[in-house]
Amino acid sequence: MLLQNKNAVIYGAGGSLGGAVAKALAAAGARVFLTGHHLDVVQIVADEIIASGHKAGADVVDALDKNAVETHLARVIQTAGSIDISFNAIGLNPVQNIPLIEMDAEDFVRPVSIAMRSHFLTATAAGRAMVKQRSGLILLLTATPGGIGYPYTAGFAPACSAMETLSRNLAAELGIHSVRVVNIRSAGSPDSKVFKDAIAANPEAMKHILHGMEHDTMLKKLPLMADIANVAVFLASDMAGMITGVTVDVTCGTTAGLNYRVMR
Repeated sequence: MLLQNKNAVIYGAGGSLGGAVAKALAAAGARVFLTGHHLDVVQIVADEIIASGHKAGADVVDALDKNAVETHLARVIQTAGSIDISFNAIGLNPVQNIPLIEMDAEDFVRPVSIAMRSHFLTATAAGRAMVKQRSGLILLLTATPGGIGYPYTAGFAPACSAMETLSRNLAAELGIHSVRVVNIRSAGSPDSKVFKDAIAANPEAMKHILHGMEHDTMLKKLPLMADIANVAVFLASDMAGMITGVTVDVTCGTTAGLNYRVMR
């Protein structure tokens, strides 16, 4: 197994994408420690992983609380002996599809504030532990607006850009200690809960939106959660041991240049 004997902490594991990555890491052999705001939701994911024959635990951790993050991480290391993978997938609570000139400042700033505080706390806590071990991967996740101008994405766009900058700078500082930091940039997965909920609430509008998103890509389709999870497994494995300080683009080519003028 690619991740045999590795220990992973996933923040926001109760979310659909966080859960998908947690299951993929576990299936590849990692022991996963799942966290979230609500134990019942995270426990469901942990139970599914355990039922499939893999190792998982669940805890309530507020990824915006420094003490909660550090206390939990110390407990993980005491239990498992190391922290090899740290992945933060908490929700940023963005308000989108509103022109910037019509947006309230608080709605714009909120996702940036959540992203920066949470990722700083979780990544630096993991980084301190990994420096002592002289090994480990800190994994982040952003989306298309982190790499290209994308209208009506409001505060989510600068939040993505800020996370990508954080990942590069942290990688530059931790590389000398053999600790890697990598970001995954997704185009949005139509099988994720946020998209499924939006489709259920407004199927006609979402059909148009998804078609537009697909048309913006080079491959004319969007990555599914499994595609993101598979990339996470690869990056966490020794096969990616020389990859750090970069964003791995899984946007089906969107951020390499919008392809709306290319016809089939």
